[in-house]
Amino acid sequence: MKLSKAILIIILVLLIDQISKIYIKLNYTLTTDSNNPIYDLNKFKLMFYENAGAAWGAEIPGEYGKLILVIFRVFAVFGIGYWLWNSIKNNGHKILIISIALIFSGALGNIIDSIFYGVIFSGSDHGAVATLFPENGYAPLGYGKVVDMLYFPLFDGVWPAWLPWIGGETFSFFNAIFNIADSAITIGVILLILFSKKAFPEKS
Repeated sequence: MKLSKAILIIILVLLIDQISKIYIKLNYTLTTDSNNPIYDLNKFKLMFYENAGAAWGAEIPGEYGKLILVIFRVFAVFGIGYWLWNSIKNNGHKILIISIALIFSGALGNIIDSIFYGVIFSGSDHGAVATLFPENGYAPLGYGKVVDMLYFPLFDGVWPAWLPWIGGETFSFFNAIFNIADSAITIGVILLILFSKKAFPEKS
């Protein structure tokens, strides 16, 4: 697979990811209650949530925790980019190239939020709709929040009564709020797992 095709995948994912995030950011206020989403199509809900940390909202504590996370992400993207380039150079399988391109584009999409969104947008808190290129952004460079909006709670249930602490409480399966970039990373990883023999053939 040629480098140009991998770049096309990356550009398409980045465009869809950033356009969807900017649209949500400039048109809606933060969703404070999952029962009142922007759009509700039964099992699909469109929401607006800002994630200051990593996956599932995890954060590194401390004043520089956010900056450390951003630096780590930048190094990870460079590593994934080298993996992609090297795989193309060595005529890697199409599945491998597509998977790495998806992972790379997803990681880069979320890094753009973390590095630049705090500077180019005003805040979305306190019931305000953000504006683009305000006089003062809501956070310094590198301290932006990732915009999430997709919510697919597959089913609701009740924990068995015999379970300690959570017995009898209700839960939603897959209650994470995510974005297009997260989806690209997930699809890329799933492809690598499902087609691992093709992506990583044994050398004779």
